[in-house]
Amino acid sequence: MKQKLLGLALVAFTASAAFSQTLFSTREAKFATGDNSDYKSAEYDDASWRKIDVSRVWDNQGVPADTRHGWYRIHFTPSKADLGKASLKQYLIVDLGTVDDVDRTYLNGKPIGATGSLPSDEGGYRSQWYTPRRYFIPVDDKNIRWDKDNVLAVHCYSGGEPGGMFGQGVSVRVAGIADIASLSCVPAEVKGSPGCKVELKGNLPSSISGKLKLDLVDIRDGKVLSSTVRKISAGNGKTADVEVPVGDNENTVLLATFTETKSGQELKARYEPRYILTPVAPEAPRFNTAAVYGVRPGSPVHFRFGVSGVKPMTFLSKDLPEGLQLNAENGALSGRLMKDGEYTFTVTAKNAKGMAAQTFTLYVGDDKMALTPPMGWNSWNCWGLSVTQDKVMSSAKAMIDKGLADYGYSYVNIDDAWEAPERAADGTIVVNEKFPDMKGLGDWLHSNGLKFGIYSSPGDLTCGAYLGSLDHEKQDAESYNSWGIDYLKYDWCGYSQKHNKERDKETLASYIRPYMLMEKYLREQPRDIFYSLCQYGWQDVWKWGRMVDANSWRTTGDITDTWGSLYEIGFNSQAGLAPYAGPGGWNDPDMLIVGKVGWSDKLRDSRLTANEQYTHISLWALLAANMLIGCDMSQLDDFTINLLCNNEVNAINQDVLGRQADRAVEDGNIQIWTRPLADGTMAIGVFNLGEEGMDVNLAKYFGQLGIGKLNSVRDLWRQTDLDTANPSWFIPRHGVRLLKVNAE
Repeated sequence: MKQKLLGLALVAFTASAAFSQTLFSTREAKFATGDNSDYKSAEYDDASWRKIDVSRVWDNQGVPADTRHGWYRIHFTPSKADLGKASLKQYLIVDLGTVDDVDRTYLNGKPIGATGSLPSDEGGYRSQWYTPRRYFIPVDDKNIRWDKDNVLAVHCYSGGEPGGMFGQGVSVRVAGIADIASLSCVPAEVKGSPGCKVELKGNLPSSISGKLKLDLVDIRDGKVLSSTVRKISAGNGKTADVEVPVGDNENTVLLATFTETKSGQELKARYEPRYILTPVAPEAPRFNTAAVYGVRPGSPVHFRFGVSGVKPMTFLSKDLPEGLQLNAENGALSGRLMKDGEYTFTVTAKNAKGMAAQTFTLYVGDDKMALTPPMGWNSWNCWGLSVTQDKVMSSAKAMIDKGLADYGYSYVNIDDAWEAPERAADGTIVVNEKFPDMKGLGDWLHSNGLKFGIYSSPGDLTCGAYLGSLDHEKQDAESYNSWGIDYLKYDWCGYSQKHNKERDKETLASYIRPYMLMEKYLREQPRDIFYSLCQYGWQDVWKWGRMVDANSWRTTGDITDTWGSLYEIGFNSQAGLAPYAGPGGWNDPDMLIVGKVGWSDKLRDSRLTANEQYTHISLWALLAANMLIGCDMSQLDDFTINLLCNNEVNAINQDVLGRQADRAVEDGNIQIWTRPLADGTMAIGVFNLGEEGMDVNLAKYFGQLGIGKLNSVRDLWRQTDLDTANPSWFIPRHGVRLLKVNAE
């Protein structure tokens, strides 16, 4: 998890630091460890301090991993002449990149900013390593020494390794329009119709005013369908907004341009309507989950048949194997089977509108876990360290009430911040006050056919500086069993301190060791616990994840809800990994970034556009990736439910052949990823990664795709059959056509 969140962008496209004037930038600073307030003074003599790279955490530069306090000192000389070149002359910005975990920043001895909380602060230590440090100073501040030596002093506290500054380096610049204000478009209902709210927000006390131009454009030909101009102003703590009806046409886009009156500088934002492609599910019962599931002999079965349709609904099986029970009201299958084998039976679902049946096979064997990728929810991307049992329960109930359980979503996983500050006297892990009844939560989930997940680290501390499992692996595995845990996310994070002291730390064995240790104790438990390795793809984990009996392994760092992050993690990092995934063990490119996310109590809509979200879900389905929702499910809107509950799209992810997609075509901005399916057909994702929409003819790539003749083409999002004679479509910016093809 602590593989850093390296940047945030808006759903709307906003210019970054437009027209700003850089006065100074560097990747080098003077550095010393310790907690000494004298280090902030401009007059302090730092000549003997070592030099350090501010774009990399200190752990990678010879600083002991257990260092908690460190100071950076950066000397610079701001030019008054350079200030004069800037269009806006209101504020300087000190941009520090990102800091792990807490910082207190000073200019010439005076504080200019702070992020996170130190252990000595009221409320105690609070990490904010995911927050970029950007501090504003009025240009007329008398503390600035123009054309003379200035000293930036940054006191960093690391609650757990890694520690210190990292990112793009340190810069000082004159603020541009995009620094002091932002323009964004957020979904909104306007007079009962789909629309958006265009918001101009002043980030500082000073006001800003100008003209806002709104153009509704057809993305296929660039024709402006409508255009308006309005005067608008914001600032002094106020946000100006304009509501605009835009409809839900996938071929239109709203372009907003704000022009500041005095400087002529512009802010731009773009809004793509949230159009819904998934057809409404039939009212009669429809099975949406794969017809297979696997357990080890003697392990408790927790499986819920995913069936959509109007409620109430009743479930029945006349040939259920002895040892299993089927809940007639919610379709939850439970019980135990002691012998290896294939147990096939039929389940019938019936409601007032009709009846449906599924022939289902339960595979029992030591190697039968995780026959398809997990589908469910994880608390991190919405709640971060603020997670509570009540919040988990609200999302679990929403999983059922909003119909996601009807489409196979079943895991409810608590991420970091559930642990108490200290273990019990006998070393047993203890939950904190936010989780009053861990076992009761697990029992409730299981009674509804859902599964229960937990989080820990092989280190002494987790990413959020809570207790890890180091030297308590056996006890923790036993505690997980007693609570009814079905999934463990095991995050490297705090293990770095121990790892850096190991003599063989550069070897593959040193990376495998902590995961193999926990595997031993997990598999000793009398229940199946899905084992998810989280170590960011180091040492090509996809090549050895199965060696430690893992069921999935993170192939990358943490994903964020930006196109850059999705592009890098989804497209650049997954090609070539298909041979290492399959039933029992899956490549994991991280959680889903749709819905309301925020990594804290302050949730917001995903910053991905509608097209980018269709691309995201399409690619994860093709990749046979873990489908773990990261948003607050109690706040799911219709658009997000449409993304998550398309049975034909989900069927690609859950295809029982278990073959991950790989990249078959890379032609400029067009990428085509293909996946063979169990029924002999092929899933194809045609992606436009460029900044402009374009027409794509699939026939152009038949040779690279191994296609001689198309027998059928199915559009999976729209759930319609397409013309095989003319397989050509317009694909919007950052968009996709997800297809199921029968070909010769």
